[in-house]
Amino acid sequence: MTREFASVGVVGLGTMGAGIVEVFARNGIDVVAVEVTEAALERGRATLIGSTDRAVAKGKLAAADRDALLARVDWQVGLAALHAVDLVIEAIPEQLDLKQRIFAELDRVCKPETVLATNTSSLSVTEISVATTRPNQVIGIHFFNPAPVMKLVEIVRTVVTSAEVVADVERLCARLGKVDVTISDRAGFIANALLFGYLNHAVSLVEARYASREDIDAAMKLGCGLPMGPLALMDLIGLDTAYEILDTMYRRGGRDRRHAPVPLIKQMVTAGLLGRKSGRGFYTYERPGSPVVVPDDQTPVGAESTLEAGARGIAKVGVVGSGTMATGIIEVFAKAGYEVVSVTRGAEKSGKLFEAVKTSLNKGVVRGKLGEADRDAALGRVTWSATLEHLADVDLVVEAVIEELSVKKALFASLDEICKPGVVLATTTSSLPVIDVAMATQRPADVVGLHFFNPAPVMSLVEIVRTIRTSAETTATAKAVCGELGKTGVVCGDRSGFIVNALLFPYLNDAVKMLEASYSTADDIDHAMKLGCGYPMGPFELLDVVGLDVSLAIQRELYLELREPGFSPAPLLEHLVTAGYLGRKTGRGFRDHTRR
Repeated sequence: MTREFASVGVVGLGTMGAGIVEVFARNGIDVVAVEVTEAALERGRATLIGSTDRAVAKGKLAAADRDALLARVDWQVGLAALHAVDLVIEAIPEQLDLKQRIFAELDRVCKPETVLATNTSSLSVTEISVATTRPNQVIGIHFFNPAPVMKLVEIVRTVVTSAEVVADVERLCARLGKVDVTISDRAGFIANALLFGYLNHAVSLVEARYASREDIDAAMKLGCGLPMGPLALMDLIGLDTAYEILDTMYRRGGRDRRHAPVPLIKQMVTAGLLGRKSGRGFYTYERPGSPVVVPDDQTPVGAESTLEAGARGIAKVGVVGSGTMATGIIEVFAKAGYEVVSVTRGAEKSGKLFEAVKTSLNKGVVRGKLGEADRDAALGRVTWSATLEHLADVDLVVEAVIEELSVKKALFASLDEICKPGVVLATTTSSLPVIDVAMATQRPADVVGLHFFNPAPVMSLVEIVRTIRTSAETTATAKAVCGELGKTGVVCGDRSGFIVNALLFPYLNDAVKMLEASYSTADDIDHAMKLGCGYPMGPFELLDVVGLDVSLAIQRELYLELREPGFSPAPLLEHLVTAGYLGRKTGRGFRDHTRR
């Protein structure tokens, strides 16, 4: 028999609980909102009133609708008030013993047919359900924060949850205007299992002082289009909450080291640095609860010391290569006012490269982003050459040739002989060790990585990769050049994947392992990450775009260098690549693109 859920109870009225109350009340459902004390109840009421008042001020909710919404909420202290509701959703802190006590009491108070649900994001729904005499009527309904805005709901069934209960809750989610994914009871479910491994990895980069908090956050926002950087997101979630989720997933999820909380997280929690809620976490905030970041009163966690040396002056730039990346880099430097010497193998390649740059600049004119005079001036700044000797008087050389170490090393050895002293030599490699290239020269202090993202004229991120031999002056020069180009330069060490690939591809690999384990479908996993975390693309959509072969090669490099078991490439990914399923480039990957 289909349940209608005419009335719903919500236990716990913090940010999440108050948001869940709003979701139901907005959709015409009567809600009994319950807390343990009058003070906590008033805080929950204030949260709901504040949220609805903001919606009215922004024109997203009519004043009359707000008043009707608030009238549907019955504010009560104590679980006894839930005796007549059809569904109860618990949204209290992530502590198993506390949730079990609440569910045991709900089992006693509520009518026999009432469905009991937990909003847990990491704990075992099964372990919560056994505290009741009705485990077949216990289910996970995991809303995402802020609940009134986020579309995703993870419906978590245990091995004994009734199929009718699952179907009724799925219909309820549709009634609420939510997109649900139904999954089994596993640590972290979909979104948190993928998200928190990535967040934990980002914290490990800060702990190792591999890159600063600002550069890590900027890299993931600009390089991957994410709504927030991982460290700012950790502050928003709360480091104490993040620690509990990671610890639970580590203990319940097979003790995967990807989910073992980085020691820095526990140290910060112990020190009271919980993120926005306490006013300080990885960043410092205007006041507790404020989203406004203010300058730190001391050296922030993970920040690098200020570079002692100043930047060298750069007026003339050499670009070596003839591919798409070289085309984009030439355009970027020429438009920024630099004199550019383009070097390719032969006059024919130079001619083709000239046409490619001209075509790209013409597109800018057609789109109104560039004037004809600016286009002509940019082209006039470029000298086209087929010999490296024309780089003898440049101040910076950017190499953009094939990703083969032997080729790059031979090129840098030649540049070492040709270029004048003090010239910065930069490689655009995205995967090779920069130190190997640097040591092909007699001037490793002048060698740095400048990893532009494709297409270079559009993407605003550049990873500046310093080796253990790169001088502070060279790094400062690279940073200054990026600023002149209108790019955001993020500085990191010389380690496989740099920042973006090091954080992105293990997350993609985790998604493949989740699919491989038949835990969920590719579509539901993509929905979870797009709707639950605000990602521009789901992991399988992105894998098909990047190319499964490219993804596998990068993941192998990460695993070979770091030897982290959790980074070992998913067998399913290897099998698909072997079978020729490479993504969009072949028409088949995780999805069939031949019919699109």
